[in-house]
Amino acid sequence: MTFSLPIPAEANALLDRSPLAVLLGLVLDQQITMEKAFTSPLVLAQRLGHEPAATELADFDPEALLEHFATPPALHRFPKAMAGRVQEVCRVIADQYDGDVAALWRDAPTGAELYKRIFALPGFGKQKAQIFVALLGKQMGAVSYTHPGRRGRVPLGR
Repeated sequence: MTFSLPIPAEANALLDRSPLAVLLGLVLDQQITMEKAFTSPLVLAQRLGHEPAATELADFDPEALLEHFATPPALHRFPKAMAGRVQEVCRVIADQYDGDVAALWRDAPTGAELYKRIFALPGFGKQKAQIFVALLGKQMGAVSYTHPGRRGRVPLGR
């Protein structure tokens, strides 16, 4: 993926190379600006001293993760809730996709399945799941699919 969001180049570069950063940005993208949400994965990586894996965050000590989220400037307006949400999402990725975030979309056989997978993630309702499917389609190329009440395009096999 190639991102060009109105955020520092280093944050866009992380989104380009890290499916986990993209996922975390979307998880955090509520009740804060989009710029803050998609910059926070970079800040988290800087605080950890490396780019984390989903399995690492899934197994992270919850209090230690909260500390990383809450240290000023906090990664989110609600650091406790969102540290927990990030950990929940990473546990799903670790358990259902062997820690491979990109498998969430890469291995989806249909657009409907992709939507279903994203919708099943903790904190992803209908609208957020549709936004993620649209983002993936725009960033990765797409094929047509039909979603109830809508026509759209989603990536498959990339």
